[in-house]
Amino acid sequence: MPDLPTDTVDEVERLTRLAREAVDEGAAAAYREQRDSLLDDHGYEARIREEDTGDVLVCYPSEWVDDGVIRPDRVEDTDRGVEVRLSGPGDPEKWEDVEARNRAVVAAVRDEHGEVHAATARSLADFMGNHYAKPIAEATPDELAEFREEYFRRNAWPTDRQRALLDDSVRLTVKKAETSR
Repeated sequence: MPDLPTDTVDEVERLTRLAREAVDEGAAAAYREQRDSLLDDHGYEARIREEDTGDVLVCYPSEWVDDGVIRPDRVEDTDRGVEVRLSGPGDPEKWEDVEARNRAVVAAVRDEHGEVHAATARSLADFMGNHYAKPIAEATPDELAEFREEYFRRNAWPTDRQRALLDDSVRLTVKKAETSR
């Protein structure tokens, strides 16, 4: 079991995402500093590991590190480390949770904006859940472009009205997903 409480991991992830999305480097640095301070309170450090399938936030005990390098001989229990996927496919083990969250977004879009937008939201939910195992709220700009340019055209069987409202529907769905977190 990791030494980091779940709420701390969630906050560290949130601050990391804010730093990555910040337009201003000063704001990004402030988010990273806040994240590092929070981790330091628990005796942890963080780095971003870049993989072919996306970036991963890795949090590990400071005692594992010597002069900026993790020393394998200091790692007694790898379960103390925490990894959070920041981009690319999500965790397929959490698919049911992702599916439930995405379906709730579809229902909210239907309630607020009608069936045409909800049909596109349903397609976006299927795309994010089945292809990336991620909630709609975590969709990257590249994933949304892939949905619009490839998936929607080939797999959604959209009506003319859906095609005409595609950008609006995606924007409304993502906004609803982000406010429903």
